[in-house]
Amino acid sequence: EQPHKPGDVRLPPYVADTPGSRRDYALYYDEITRLDRFVGGVMAELKEQNVADNTFVLFISDNGRPFPRDKTTLYDSGIKTPFIVHWPGRVGAGSRCNSLLSSVDIAPAFLELAGLSTPKVFEGSSFLPLLRNPQQGIREFVFAERNWHDYEDRVRAVRNRRFKYIRNFESHKPWVQFMRTPSQGPIYQELGRLKKAGQLGPITALFMADTKPHEELYDVVADPYEVHNLADRPGYEKTLETMRAELI
Repeated sequence: EQPHKPGDVRLPPYVADTPGSRRDYALYYDEITRLDRFVGGVMAELKEQNVADNTFVLFISDNGRPFPRDKTTLYDSGIKTPFIVHWPGRVGAGSRCNSLLSSVDIAPAFLELAGLSTPKVFEGSSFLPLLRNPQQGIREFVFAERNWHDYEDRVRAVRNRRFKYIRNFESHKPWVQFMRTPSQGPIYQELGRLKKAGQLGPITALFMADTKPHEELYDVVADPYEVHNLADRPGYEKTLETMRAELI
């Protein structure tokens, strides 16, 4: 009923700041608001049935935003997804935890909630200790992979709290190839138009290049949008070696 205004959205630096991009982001904001309304309806139903206080709710998504350099990529904008817990009497409203967590940690947590042990074949660890102590950590690294989404492009990544290492096994391919979504949407069309006109900014031009580096290394604390590749810069040799070893 109250659509978001294009002028109010916040665009990441790798998206061209054009009216078309802003309109697309505003529609995405509207969709999130719509989703929130339906989630609110589910929570209201739990309260209506008097089971809300005895229900563990975990709100997650399967990927990042459905835009170029987000969904299907191994940057944080593609793999860092919502992870919201509602557990009355156990988790304080508005509390936060900055520890690393992986989707493989969900099943062990649910088994623990049910009073069951985790089979040895499981790779994850229960994240319930983080709910009791948000300062605690259950893992030092998280991993991500990409293989196929309309086209083959094999990529692997490992991340700790400070650095992200990405290895592109098919670096001869561009970052953006034909894809039903998101590469054919308005934002990608804007990027393509600006590339053809030679009007891309330095950051957007990196993403629209015809090839990509074999290795990428980012300081995700100092560079949260992961636009400054440190893989070839002096002073990061030891970090690069450590992250390579973890990925193997």
